[in-house]
This record gives sequence, structure tokens and C-alpha cells, in this order.
Amino acid sequence: MDRIQHNYVDIRVKLHIPEIETFCSSTGPTVVLFLHGFPEIWYSWRHRMIAVANAGYRAIAPDLRGYGLSEHHPQPERASFIDFVEDTLAILDSFQIDKASLVGKDFGSWPVYLLPPSSSNQGFWNCIIWRAILPL
Repeated sequence: MDRIQHNYVDIRVKLHIPEIETFCSSTGPTVVLFLHGFPEIWYSWRHRMIAVANAGYRAIAPDLRGYGLSEHHPQPERASFIDFVEDTLAILDSFQIDKASLVGKDFGSWPVYLLPPSSSNQGFWNCIIWRAILPL
């Protein structure tokens, strides 16, 4: 757990971004972005973050907007899942990440579900949706 660094990015709201940075020697960082479920925070991914970091991946597990140490939406009545999609893209942009594997659980699966078709400038290797209720 001492390998986990706690950073913040200010993108429309201030987001708490725990990460373990690992660099693969030949290809640079390979990133896995974990998005937590409801009513969880980044901490639910801590063991998986360590596991993927030990396998050579950079692990990032932000507290979604309004959860954990991240700020709430400035207008809660206008909040939507699109905010989480935009926040996820902004996180990747702020860390200058071009490609990532996305893992979403429960509530966090919505941004993973909505991201690939909406992201023209980002590339995603894998999108994993875990225990989600999605529209048919």
C-alpha cells in the first residue's frame, strides 16, 4: 500500500487520483484505469492495483466525482453519467495517457460502457465491465 501515490487533478472539480506508476522497459507505461462502484471509493481497487503494478502496469483508480476525497458536482441536480465520462477522459488527458485498459465495477461500469464510442482521441485496449446493470 505504500507504493500508492495520492495525487489530485483539477478538471472542472478537484479529483483524487491514487496511482501506482510502473514503467515497462520497451513500451513505456501500460495503463489500467479502475472505476469504482457505488457506494465505494478507490480503496476497493487497492489489491488489484498492486497486482497489476506487480505485472508491470501503471494502475490508476480515481475517486469518482462526489466520492471519497473528490469534490462534488457544483450543481448536483445537473449531474449525470456523462460527467464521469468527461472526467475519465480529462484524467487520461491530464496524465498524457493515449491508451488504457478500463475496468469498471457496478456504478463505475457506466463510464466504461459509454467511453469507447465517445472517445475519438483516446485509444482503449480493453474494456472490462464487472457486475453492472446496463440498458438493453
